[in-house]
Amino acid sequence: MGIKDFVKTELKGWKKAEIIGLCIVFSVIFVNAFIVKDSIIAVISAVCGILYSTIAGKGKISCYFFGLMGTCCYSWLSFENGLWGNLLLYMCYYFPMQITGIFEWRKHLKKETKEIIKKQMTHSQRIKLCAAALIACITAIEIIKYFNGSSPVFDGITTVLSVFGMLLTVKRYIEQWILWMIVNGLSAIMWLNLVMHGAKTYATFIMWTVYFILAIYFYINWKKEIDAQI
Repeated sequence: MGIKDFVKTELKGWKKAEIIGLCIVFSVIFVNAFIVKDSIIAVISAVCGILYSTIAGKGKISCYFFGLMGTCCYSWLSFENGLWGNLLLYMCYYFPMQITGIFEWRKHLKKETKEIIKKQMTHSQRIKLCAAALIACITAIEIIKYFNGSSPVFDGITTVLSVFGMLLTVKRYIEQWILWMIVNGLSAIMWLNLVMHGAKTYATFIMWTVYFILAIYFYINWKKEIDAQI
């Protein structure tokens, strides 16, 4: 498949409401950045991140290209604001996992739409996931406290759940969206707190808020599609 055909395929299946929603969000981000002189890196991170999350929700493999760009920008923001858990997460886990995701998703694409085939976990898998996540969250919080991170509880929980969330994303499980709801909600609160204390990362706060809304939206969409297949 050539580049032109690939682009055409990736743009199929978009609803007018989704396109309008993206335009509104990006307009808010750009206007806000101009008014408050937001960080350029924060703006790029927000745009790439929102595109990644939206396109991933659509089940399109091109999401990972925006994900890789957004990962680099967000890692820099985490470094500047002392969010060591998020920094390690993005550079040492997200980056290689997104590359893995490209190859993994290519194996499970629908022939007609080139969207991924979605699936859900069993009851026992969900129980094991919750137990592992709880233990990992407690451990991460204590480690970040030891290194004097700026937000150990938020940083620890979002870091751990993001690890599991990214794994479920690559594996195409709908349960990823439940984890992303928690991660995105807590991350929005964490960045709002940083903004209120002087950090010029308004676009990052907007990004996480939009992520939270997208997680709910795509959980509903994936659930409908999976139920229709049963």
